[in-house]
Amino acid sequence: MTELLPLVSANLASAVHFRPELALTFGTVALLVADLRWKRDAARRTWLAASALAVLAITAGLLAAQPAGSRALFNGMIASDAFATFFKWLFLAAAALTVLIAAPGKDFPAARLGEFYALLMAIVLGLFLMASATDLLMAYLAIELVSMTSYVLSGFRKGDRRAAEASLKYVIYGGVASGLMLFGMSYLYGLLRTTSFHELAGQIQLLQATGLPAAATRLTLVVALILVAAGIGYKVAAVPWHMWCPDVYEGAPTPFTAFLSVGPKAAGFALALRFFYGALSGPSPVAAGLGVAAGGLPWPAIIGIIAAITMTLGNLTALAQTSVKRLLAYSSIAHAGYTLMGLSAASDLGVQAVMIYLLVYLVMNVGAFLAVILVAEATGSESLLDYRGLGRRHPLAATAFAIFLFSLTGLPPFAGFVGKWYLFYAVFARIGGPGGNWYAGLAAIGAINTAISLYYYVRVVRAMFIDVPAREPAAVPAPPALYQALLGASAIAILVFGVWWTPMVDWTGASLQIFRG
Repeated sequence: MTELLPLVSANLASAVHFRPELALTFGTVALLVADLRWKRDAARRTWLAASALAVLAITAGLLAAQPAGSRALFNGMIASDAFATFFKWLFLAAAALTVLIAAPGKDFPAARLGEFYALLMAIVLGLFLMASATDLLMAYLAIELVSMTSYVLSGFRKGDRRAAEASLKYVIYGGVASGLMLFGMSYLYGLLRTTSFHELAGQIQLLQATGLPAAATRLTLVVALILVAAGIGYKVAAVPWHMWCPDVYEGAPTPFTAFLSVGPKAAGFALALRFFYGALSGPSPVAAGLGVAAGGLPWPAIIGIIAAITMTLGNLTALAQTSVKRLLAYSSIAHAGYTLMGLSAASDLGVQAVMIYLLVYLVMNVGAFLAVILVAEATGSESLLDYRGLGRRHPLAATAFAIFLFSLTGLPPFAGFVGKWYLFYAVFARIGGPGGNWYAGLAAIGAINTAISLYYYVRVVRAMFIDVPAREPAAVPAPPALYQALLGASAIAILVFGVWWTPMVDWTGASLQIFRG
């Protein structure tokens, strides 16, 4: 009994730094109870949205009150550091925007809105744990919490065959990726006898010093890393684990699609950065023998190859899409490829570039899906043909959508240009060092793909402002004032931070503190 007291005391001390996650846990339960309480209330939508926003506000307050510094929690299973805090703010912002978009929308009947908000809070809890995980087991549990709840919300619309198909495909692909990830983790544990991120690099060095056949050991470790990358790549929709993405994005309720395109994707990158860069590339002298140097584990090359294939497949497939929602799905795959460039740079600059890009991507992609929601609710269609003449029927939606699309392309003076510039700069910075030619090739592939993406984004802009509809469509009814405010605010943010990006750089620079044990 006395041996357990130090462990209990340590866990109680950890709980003090775990308050935001506890708020989300209790908030999920509270929303389920509120859903029962306001079952027949006329103002049900308003009350439930206000309750969900209150849970997020309480969580944000507790997050802001977190003590500064980096520390391990719960016997090293998760970490509390500036890196995780940055991503937690990102998740809260994405969740708040989703709550606001879903409240007046037609995708969720009032009778089931409370369930949606409760499950959304559960996903945010899983995202928090993904960003904080410092152990393979915790990383797996966090991914599964996010995935299983996402399966439910993807098929949330009862009686909709597309939603049912999307949810089924999501489950199948997710199950395969989960199995591959567990298999890779079993390899790592079998070789290294640890699941802790902080001990992986040291154990790899120790393994290499035991005199085991170097080629066989390295091959086994590379296979294990690829299998673990399968679980993470599935969350960010990287090739070849992307196949669920277009169908799920098309079949899921559009407000949840908007959240799915930024929240779990950002969490996947947070976990990838902490696992690959935080655990396998530092601190020195481990960095000299792993990842970047010749003879070490070639994970930057593996990530770079995946990045090149992902952005190329996403952009080329998007060229043929006539559904705007599927076009944005393949665009999301391509942007996963761009973001992986920052990870493959294996540097602090690359990590910061990923963080900046995800921050900008949150605003421009949620804004783009909000425009899709507006048009779909007015016309009942997501076809590109129904966007013809939108500039005359609804100038605000068309103008804001054009801003988001040009920002997704990476054109100045939009914020997307700033994010993409930092990604390319992180790759350029590696050209003068080892493997410089390889990084130059990766940058060239990224530049070519950016040019390709301009074509299909401009197709949408041309349809809205130049093309004439085959028949005179009905006027788009005025959307809810909340939608107009969100569209306008998001478009302004993209323009402002396209010319004044110092706050983003300062915030991400201060958030580069990754706890390494």
